[in-house]
Amino acid sequence: MKTYKFMDFCAGIGGGRLGLELNGMECVAHAELDEKTAYVYSQVYNDHNNYGDITKIDKPNLPDLDILIAGFPCQTFSLAGKRAGFEDDRGLIINHLIEILGCKDVPYFILENVKGLVNHDKGRTLKIILSQLYEAGYNTYYKTLNSIDYGVPQMRERVYIVGAKKGLNFNFKFPKSISHNGLEEYLIDENARELPLDDVTFHKYLNNKYNQGKYDLSLILEQDYLVVDTRQSDLRLYKDKCPTLRTGRHGILYVKNGKLKKISALEALLLQGFPMEVALKATKIGVEENKILSMAGNAMTVSVIEHIGRELVNAINSAKAHDEIGEQLCLQI
Repeated sequence: MKTYKFMDFCAGIGGGRLGLELNGMECVAHAELDEKTAYVYSQVYNDHNNYGDITKIDKPNLPDLDILIAGFPCQTFSLAGKRAGFEDDRGLIINHLIEILGCKDVPYFILENVKGLVNHDKGRTLKIILSQLYEAGYNTYYKTLNSIDYGVPQMRERVYIVGAKKGLNFNFKFPKSISHNGLEEYLIDENARELPLDDVTFHKYLNNKYNQGKYDLSLILEQDYLVVDTRQSDLRLYKDKCPTLRTGRHGILYVKNGKLKKISALEALLLQGFPMEVALKATKIGVEENKILSMAGNAMTVSVIEHIGRELVNAINSAKAHDEIGEQLCLQI
């Protein structure tokens, strides 16, 4: 059976790459602009074939590929950002990806972005993107999926767009949800930093005008694997699940053995579906903890891409089998 080749654009630390490799696909190159993230990627995967800035890539000289995957910049479409959309240069990365699809005649692609893309500018932004892809010769399928429905206990909604060249006998279906294991299999870093129970800042937070009188710390500390999310104002508690990991958001705590601990870089990577051996490698190459936390928050969830990739391969192989049967029938006639 053919080994499908892909290129990992806006690669981050390779969540998309791992998801596709778990389906037997081969990564032929990647493109990541951020120097520190690119360094982590190169060390973890022993892959130094980085094409860097996608806006400056010599597109005709890219490797041939069957699948393009990209978690294109979400800042311009995010609910947490200014939602500038196409008015922000980062929003134009999608145009470069579409140019690459056409230039290299790529048969299939997987794109990922924040849930906010669906309703940005009252849905017009997504409509423009899908229209551009259609004009470039692609039929598309899109759906918002939550990582917690695909094997990890993290609530993380993202929109995924899968496309195939027009004319291909291709019928894609997004994967069905599956169960996940409990947080105790993910929050396992013995070196995760403890928050002192007398931490002045934390107690001020518990007693601010939003939280005062709402929470009993002693009761919180009785519940192992209770996740404590210290948002800007109000505190939120989660049992058996973790809120969305994000770049620059490191204030997520959890209870273990009567202590408050901060989710570590290792644990964040595990919650994003990275295998233990990859997560360990990423955290042992000398990059600061907060940097790895940010990279984890910006990554694609490995398990979601693994399931999408499996359905993509199934759709490709099913189409080929259907075409082969059609050819045989023609020959018999």
